[in-house]
Parts: sequence; C-alpha cells; structure tokens
Amino acid sequence: MSGSKNLWGGRFEGVADEGFASFNRSFGFDRKLFEADVRASLAHCAGLRRAGVLSEQEAEQIRNCLQTILKRAATDASYFDELPSEDVHSFIEARLVQLIGDAGRKLHTGRSRNDQVATAFRLWLRDEVDAVAESLRLAQGALVELAEAHREAVLPGYTHLQRAQPVLWAHWCLAYFEMLQRDRVRMAEVRRRVNVMPLGSAALAGTSYEIDRAAVARELGFESISRNSLDAVSDRDFCIEFASASALVMLHLSRLAEDIILYSTTEFGLLELSDAVATGSSLMPQKKNPDSMELVRGKAGRVYGHLTALLTVMKGLPLAYNKDMQEDKEAVFDTVQTVKASLEVAATVLGNVTLNEERAREAAARGYMNATELADYLARKGLPFREAHDAVGRIVLRAIERGVELDGLTLEEMRAFSPLIEEDVYAALSLEQTLKTKAQTGGTSPARVAEALTAARALLDES
Repeated sequence: MSGSKNLWGGRFEGVADEGFASFNRSFGFDRKLFEADVRASLAHCAGLRRAGVLSEQEAEQIRNCLQTILKRAATDASYFDELPSEDVHSFIEARLVQLIGDAGRKLHTGRSRNDQVATAFRLWLRDEVDAVAESLRLAQGALVELAEAHREAVLPGYTHLQRAQPVLWAHWCLAYFEMLQRDRVRMAEVRRRVNVMPLGSAALAGTSYEIDRAAVARELGFESISRNSLDAVSDRDFCIEFASASALVMLHLSRLAEDIILYSTTEFGLLELSDAVATGSSLMPQKKNPDSMELVRGKAGRVYGHLTALLTVMKGLPLAYNKDMQEDKEAVFDTVQTVKASLEVAATVLGNVTLNEERAREAAARGYMNATELADYLARKGLPFREAHDAVGRIVLRAIERGVELDGLTLEEMRAFSPLIEEDVYAALSLEQTLKTKAQTGGTSPARVAEALTAARALLDES
C-alpha cells in the first residue's frame, strides 16, 4: 500500500530528505491522540454541516467512515502500520480519502492542523486529568484504610530527622492525605483550563466559515471556547500547568516514599513491606529492599525533567504555532503515564505495609519527646515559657547524665530546677497526656484525629 500524502505538499515539487522526514514525523507517538482526534473530527463535521459546507449526504459519509476507522483501530493491532503517515491527523485524513474519496478531503475545511492538534490534545489530556484525579483518590483511600487499621498506634514525629514529639500513626497518614487532597484540587483547576476549545482558530487568524464554535464545543464537552485565535493555536500553558501539578504529586509521593523507606530500615524498624512490594538482593540473601518506593522516589526527577523541558521549549517562541511545539506530546504523555503508575504503586504499597505498633510506641515514649510537654506544664503553672524552656533543658541534661527518661527522675530532682513542679507532673508527662493535650483543630489528640479520619472518609465517599 502506498504511503499517505502530506497535508502540506501543494507547493512542493521536490522530495523531502528521508532523514529529515523521519525527524519531522510524529506518528510514532502522537497516535495516542487518535480517538480524541476522531471525536473532534466528528464534531467538526457536524459544525460544517450546520454551516452548509457539507451536504447531509457528505456529512453522513464522513461520520460513518470516522466510526469505521475508530472501530477498525480498536480491533486491528496492525491498522496503524499499514499506512505510513507524518502524524495521526494525516493518517485519519488519508484513511477517509481512501474510503470515501473527495468527501473525505472536505473535512479539513475551516480548520488547520494547528487548531486540530490543540483540540485533540486538550480532549485527550482532559480525560487523563480525570484518570490522575481518580488515582489520587484511590491513594488517599489507601492512606485512610491504613490509618483506620491502627487507630491507637503511636509513633515518634521527627524534625531534622531527630525525634521530636509523639504523634498518632493516623495523624501521620492524614498528613499525606492532605497533600494528595491539595493535588486533587490543583488537578481540578488544571482541568478547567484544559477544557477550553481552540477548534475554529484555524492556522492562526480564525476561520472564514460560519461554523458555530459554541455548538461544537458543547458537543465535545468543552466548558468554553478560546477568545483569541493567535493565542489558541500557540498556547501550551495547559500542558505546563498539568506538568507542574504532576510535579507536586510526585514531590508528595517522593516524601511518602522516603518516610516508608526510612521506617522500614533495621535502624528504625517501624514498618515492614510485604513480599508483594519488595525485592531481594542477588548477592545478600538477608536483604529485603523497598524497590517499589525507591522507584517512585526516583521517578519524581523524571517528571520534574518534563516540566523543565516544556518550559524551555516554550520560553522563546514567537506567535503563533512553531514546530518546536511538537515536543510537548512526549513530555506530557510520559508525565501522565509516570504519575498514574506511581500513584497506583504507592496505593499498593500502602496496602502491603505492616506497622510494628509495639516498637513504634516504645520509640515514641523514649528520647525525651515529652520535654515540650514539661515546658508547657511549667508555663501553665505561671512560669514564662522562655524560662520554662530553659529549666526543662537543664532537667533533660540531668536525665541524660542519669541515663533515664524525664519521668525517671525523682520529684526532688526536678524541683531542684523549678519549685513549681509538683506530684502531678508525672501524669502530665505520660504518653497519653502528651497526645491528649494537642486538642486544637489539626492536632494529634485522639479526639481530633478521629474527627479528621471521619472527615477524610466523608470526602472520599462524596467524590
């Protein structure tokens, strides 16, 4: 079967250099837009029919042919290889002409590849943004389930990777829930700006045919239409915004991965990954490696690279369309694939991790993590906090010298640093009390965390 004719060949008499033709070709990757482009073509066909450009018979021929092409591609894996093409758009047009002749050539009336590409890309990305949002929701669900499975568990909270204050395990889970919730909100905002239809902008100046753009937009589910044709065909802000939002998703997953990797080391010993999400060593038989989370952490850099590439491609381009913009596809395609896969793996890992509650509780009760509670105790007794902080620092030093925790000091030893300390100090220093006092909204007290879990579950159920 002969190769398809380029969409732009009219004034060209010579033959393109094969090396350049291969370099110029995007069909190897932009065929991902096939279904989206067919959908947009069906809507454009309807617009041309309403404008009187196509007869009803021609429009019917085109609609039937586009549906035939769509079905054939879904059932024949070799379909795209039978007709070499410059890009997916020329492939579809060549198939139309092949099947129905001149009627197929009329479909391109009133549009350019510039607005055609932008429209198909936005349609495709809109669906993928929805898929990413759903993957985010599933990962959030895994966090809530993990929190609910260990409602009473306590673990040490860290700053500077030093033990700081005890927190509930569920509080830790919900911290990542909040990060992913912000990601979902960002994705919804990105979707709104993706969901603008550029079709009808033609090459750069708009179309001279009386096509009802608003009707076409409604048919395709776009919320609005572009207001400037120059901007519409050369805008890739929606790609950059998606890559930016995706970079933040990967940042959050990378932080989650780092925590899980650390907590599953022998030194921390707080978590253990099941065999389903860990690997072994080819040399050291005792090893159990958190490869799943290490890959998620590593793939964050991949998405950051795509964001940087998109920004760099666009930063110096004059209006309107330039071929540089062909570089947007692979960056966005891979970002979508990487983010969805990373979210799915993270959710799987969260469902295959075991918390060592006993060890976590022991770690949370040691290392003078109730020192702030003792300072607050003195402040509630009337001592200015800065003086209380200083006194407790000296009490901690004494405990270190003695090799005991704060509640291992005698009352007389503590009173040597502040006469305000009384017998009730031991109750104030207990792990339970340390948690219970953090009772303001957003705190780690059992009551507040229980409310937060209920709210998180409700948020998931309603979305």
